[in-house]
Amino acid sequence: MRSRRAFLQTALASAAAALTTPLAAQNQRRYGPNAEPIRYPDPDIVVLDKRFARYKIGNTPIRRLYTGMLWAEGPAWNGVGRYLVWSDIPNNVQLRWLEEDGHVSRFRFPAGYSNGNTFDLQGRQISCEHLNRRVVRYEYDGTVTVLADSWNGKPLNAPNDVVVHPDGSIWFTDPGYGSLGDYEGKKRPLELKEAVYRIDPSSGKMTLVTDEIYKPNGLCFSPDYKKLYVADTGATHYEGAPREIKVWDVEDGKLKNGRTFASMELEGVGTGLADGIRCDVDGNVWAAAGWVGPRYDGVHIFAPDGDRIGMILLPEICSNVCFGGSKRNRLFMTASQSLYAVYVGTRGGHFC
Repeated sequence: MRSRRAFLQTALASAAAALTTPLAAQNQRRYGPNAEPIRYPDPDIVVLDKRFARYKIGNTPIRRLYTGMLWAEGPAWNGVGRYLVWSDIPNNVQLRWLEEDGHVSRFRFPAGYSNGNTFDLQGRQISCEHLNRRVVRYEYDGTVTVLADSWNGKPLNAPNDVVVHPDGSIWFTDPGYGSLGDYEGKKRPLELKEAVYRIDPSSGKMTLVTDEIYKPNGLCFSPDYKKLYVADTGATHYEGAPREIKVWDVEDGKLKNGRTFASMELEGVGTGLADGIRCDVDGNVWAAAGWVGPRYDGVHIFAPDGDRIGMILLPEICSNVCFGGSKRNRLFMTASQSLYAVYVGTRGGHFC
């Protein structure tokens, strides 16, 4: 007898095969100030499972807020300043979008070829720098505090993405992409096994929480902080590496019971990679996805049990996501050369 999961995978495959009406899948949609208005409901917000229907708002569009980057990454929402900051890695710059009027300006240059960004519980920005192989915090007076740059006497590979736990600890991934070439950092050997680390809030001491993953990329906590999800993009450099999101149980600052949460295979379409990920208040995982094509690239939404329940199709490969806006109900998406946003029927599970 077929399992419920196998049945759902078949159903999703049928739904995926039917993805011919979304405009992004036809390369017919146009974005920008001169684009024609989209007819509601937005056809590029795709319901694959009835559980996702409640999160799709019928009268809101996917909007391109800005374009012109080379590889946009690391969106993070600042609630006090009401702005979004993100990185354009190859251009070595951080940009800022103001909620007040949509104005975009250069926020920080040079930026250490930064990738992931977030804000700590005191509102200070934390960034992962590819070039300098470190995680830094920008203080209120503008100075920079180095939080992590080495492990067991060896330099970090190139920290990638970062999140904050309510106990004040900082968790980050170190897959080393920024040291594999000069385009997003500086080419040099990786001296450490790719891993996920935790920085203690009191002592500043680092601990390696897991290296049971090929290349840990985006990461996020569940709403109750009892689980940590990590996207594995090791298939870019390791033959046979799974294209999946993994999950661990979090207990006293340690990870236990690592397992597969969701596969990035969309039957009938292809198997891409998950990059940046975030949880909403209901425990769904919103994963930036790409490297397949128009019927795949964008954001894939997974229910807490790992079933793919919805998609947001974009005309570009999506690199990362975050929830923001005054109600935390707007999903911001960095996607290759552009920044997109859409209102959704839920809220982000965390403030950073």
